[in-house]
Amino acid sequence: MNLKEIHIGSLVKTKAEELRMPPERIMNFLHCTEDEIKAMYQQEYMDTYSLLRWSKLLRYDFFRIYTGHLILYAPPCKADNMIKVRDSHLQFRKSIYTEEVKGFILDKIITKQMTVTEVITRYKIPKTTLYKWIKKV
Repeated sequence: MNLKEIHIGSLVKTKAEELRMPPERIMNFLHCTEDEIKAMYQQEYMDTYSLLRWSKLLRYDFFRIYTGHLILYAPPCKADNMIKVRDSHLQFRKSIYTEEVKGFILDKIITKQMTVTEVITRYKIPKTTLYKWIKKV
């Protein structure tokens, strides 16, 4: 899966086909027509409400794809540039590693595209975490 360039409509379509989800079930759940479903499959971006509905229907967290993108491609924060907000209930956590992210990282190491040190430096993954992943392979 390409976590850098995300085309969410095609990923939703792939998952629906993988589950052999009948179009009638999709239309009933999303309250839309077959043409509207086909149009959603063509969308590179999707509003969060629609994506949430698809996630529930297909029992797959499509938001994790974007989380994986953030983990791999969001610029690292510097403590100097961070705005400190007390009592904030919303915090960004880069310590959520999806299976897609783990697979992407391990593939880079296994195919020798990157060394362990390069992965740690570039993606800011703790050394112990990375070695646990490697040990499980």
